[in-house]
Amino acid sequence: MYKTKRTRGVVLTSTGIKRLQSAILSVEIVENKGEHLSLEEISSRIHVSTRTLSKLWSLSESVDQKTIKLCFSAFNLELHSEDYTIVNKANETETSELLSIANIEEDLSQRSELTSFVEEHDTQTEQIENLWSYPDGPVPLDSHFYIERPPLERKVYREVTTSGCVIRLRSPKQMGKSSLVLRLCAFAQKLGYQTVNLNCYQFDSECLTDLNKLLRRLCWKIATQLGIDPNLKEKWNEEIGYSLSSGFYLENYLLDQCQSPVVLVLNEVDRFFEYPHICHEFFALLRSWCEEARHNPKWQKLRLVMVYSTEEYISMDINLSPFNIGLPIRLNDFTQPQVEDLARRYSLDSFKAKDFAQLMSLVGGHPALIQISLYYLRSQEMTLQEIIEEAMANGGIYRDHLWRQLIKLQENPRLAKTYVEILAAKQGISLNPIETYKLESLGLIRFEGDRILPRCELYRAYFAKQLSTIV
Repeated sequence: MYKTKRTRGVVLTSTGIKRLQSAILSVEIVENKGEHLSLEEISSRIHVSTRTLSKLWSLSESVDQKTIKLCFSAFNLELHSEDYTIVNKANETETSELLSIANIEEDLSQRSELTSFVEEHDTQTEQIENLWSYPDGPVPLDSHFYIERPPLERKVYREVTTSGCVIRLRSPKQMGKSSLVLRLCAFAQKLGYQTVNLNCYQFDSECLTDLNKLLRRLCWKIATQLGIDPNLKEKWNEEIGYSLSSGFYLENYLLDQCQSPVVLVLNEVDRFFEYPHICHEFFALLRSWCEEARHNPKWQKLRLVMVYSTEEYISMDINLSPFNIGLPIRLNDFTQPQVEDLARRYSLDSFKAKDFAQLMSLVGGHPALIQISLYYLRSQEMTLQEIIEEAMANGGIYRDHLWRQLIKLQENPRLAKTYVEILAAKQGISLNPIETYKLESLGLIRFEGDRILPRCELYRAYFAKQLSTIV
């Protein structure tokens, strides 16, 4: 009987293809400005032919193991046994006769799990136009209405891949910080990192009166989100003090068990400013952890992301503060092209240049207010003229947002008085730097050269009317 020569080949499993796609995504964002790598560019990077790559993507034809190792190595991955499966490979005439039904079904199953990287990435931004919800809170990961603000996303994605990094994300409320954090965490997870996303308002007042309780609760939350038994009774050493104990717990218990980097996000760290008797020591401790990451391999697994609206004007030794290290990120207003892009996503194709000018004259490029405006226009509940008239009269569709800002001013009469002066000023005025900083942190003012102005005409009209009765 005629015998054919058989060789052994390998094909990627669904696990392997997903790991490789995630690694390619990372390279595209960090090294290629978010642009997709073509088959030819990937071929050049790996040093294998496009024909061989096509076989690899197809999952229906085997390649040699060396090729897969080259692919993984080119994208900074180590090849694991679960990434590929070994198959018998006969010459083509016999393969077509001997391939069993079971193998065909398995092959088709693998193909169905395979989505090319480009298709997977593009699908994330494809939504049915007529399905939308009221824009409140962070923009979901799968939403069609997230507007990127280059180069900010690319900068934070690149930075989070750096060992022991610190990212400081500061902007007024409703500027998109939480939406960016969602995407940063999703990106980190694609790289195989673990993420811990905490909101400091989850800590009750009792914790914030005792630093030992706060640190124990913080460590408990981190361990829980990492899927590790907190085991604080055995691992927390009261005798050496809470500062040392928390550091040892993180380094020698939690980070020691983590095989991949850990992204720790602390949202609303401004919360701690309300408790000055603990905040200085807490932030100094954060700074010490960041310093450890400069030379300690275990601490280098930690990537710290701090999210806040204001530094609350606290006076800290610059050598102990975490607010002067790492990558600072500030989210700005939408530009007119970004507003036009968002309007197209809402299918507001009839919107003209004069309409955009009117809308941005009213609310500037404030992300939350722009989203609310376009939502109402798309639902055809109101015309642009009706939105403007009602807003100037009583706040209109922006009333809830304005009311929250008004409460902040009412809680601080001196700051409210300063803001009234800005609203009434016809030319530049000299203001206390601390009060100017507070108003900027609330998002109530903007700078035009050396002039300080209300952020937008909506703020000028609404707050001039409301504050006239209390100042």
